[in-house]
Parts: sequence; C-alpha cells; structure tokens
Amino acid sequence: MLLFGRKRLLAVLGSCCTILSLLTPTQCASSSPDSLNQSYKTVQPLELTPKLSLQLKLHAFLLWSSVGFLMPIGVLLIRVTNNVKSTRSIRILFYCHVASQIVAVILATAGAVLSISNFENAFNNTHQRIGLALYGFIWLQPLIGFLRPDRGVKFRSIWYLTHWLLGIAICVVGVANVYIGIHTYHERTGRSVRLWTVLLTVEVSAMAFVYLFQDRWNHVVRQQQQQEAAALGDDDDEQSEEHVYPANDHKEVAVP
Repeated sequence: MLLFGRKRLLAVLGSCCTILSLLTPTQCASSSPDSLNQSYKTVQPLELTPKLSLQLKLHAFLLWSSVGFLMPIGVLLIRVTNNVKSTRSIRILFYCHVASQIVAVILATAGAVLSISNFENAFNNTHQRIGLALYGFIWLQPLIGFLRPDRGVKFRSIWYLTHWLLGIAICVVGVANVYIGIHTYHERTGRSVRLWTVLLTVEVSAMAFVYLFQDRWNHVVRQQQQQEAAALGDDDDEQSEEHVYPANDHKEVAVP
C-alpha cells in the first residue's frame, strides 16, 4: 500500500516537473535580443488604475478559489469515502466532490475570460504559459470524470489513475502558479504581497497536512478494528469455555 502510494506521488511530481519544464523558456531562448526585449517590457512598472486593480484582484480571487481551494477540497472529499461505510454518506460525499469541481471549473473559466479580454496576452512569461496550459487541463478533467467506466470494467483502473494523477497535478501546478502570479504582481506594481503569501502558505500547508493525515488515519482505523475484532474473539472464547457439554453432545454454539 505504501509502495503504491509512493509510486503515485513520484508520478505526480514527475508530471508536474515535465509541465513546468515545457512551459519555462530555455536559457538559449532567453538570451536572444527579442526575448531580452520582451523580458524588459515584462518587468516594467505597471500603472494601476482603479479598474485594472479591481480586475487583477478579481482574477487572482477566481483562480485561487478554483485551483487553490475548491479543487483541493474536492480531492479531500473523495478521499474521505475510503473511511465511510454508509452508502448514503458515500453518495453525498461523491456529489459534493462533483459539485465543488464543477464550480471550480466555472470560476477558472471566468478567470480565463477576464484575463484574455482585459490583460496583456503576449504569453512571454512563466505565469501566463502555465495558466494557459492549466485552462486546457482544467476543462479536460471534468470530461474524464464524466466518462467514468462502471466498476469491474477493464479500463476502470486506467481511468482512475489518469483522473487521479491529472487532478493532483492540476492542484499542485495551480497552487504553484498562484505563487508565481503573486510574485509577478509584486514585480509589476511594487506593492507588498507578504500577507497574501503567508495566508496562501498557511492554507496550502493545512490542506497538505489533512491529505497526508488521511492515509495515517486509515491505518489507525484499521488497527482499531483489528483490536476490537480480537477482543470480541477473546470474549467469545471465554463464554464458550464456561458452557460444559456432555461428551456425546455435538451441538454447535451459534456465535452472533
């Protein structure tokens, strides 16, 4: 179980690194005159009008609430079902997962429309490149979710692994791009972003702790169940020893 979890974690980290490496410009490209000129334009101070300031804050809020909050919440919700035995509770958690992801996609789409219609879209910096790729994967993920095969179907495990890997990768890369966006905002405006960086770090750390704690909690629950089963078995043995039957009496004692 732990080995499988490590393999899945390594796969997620590998996919994230691949995406970032493809989106990050190479050293050779950055040394060209055109790239240097674009880089110089990118770091120029941004004159904030009240309208532009509101649009930037709204864009940041939409994308944070999508990839930085609702999507990780959806991942945590679906993992809770591993410890739930009630069919009704599992169904409720599943639909909460679906609803949170649908709202997250809608918010990300609104953020994309806002950025495309109001901001510079030269895609000459890491934040814009990662954001463009994220939009595509964010829209792809619900399509994969709705194409879920039934249990027992041959491709069910492949679908599950693909859906899980893509969901985790979107969350990880999305949160990283939120950090990059905050840093870009600081570079372009010169305004302090320390408070937002600290708040985002606290939130991400809390969600990461809950995600990792869920695995350990599963182990604790299994250990408690095994101890209760062992204690129940000992009690049944003691009760059966208290009843003495004749040697020729072969009746079985029904254990509830």
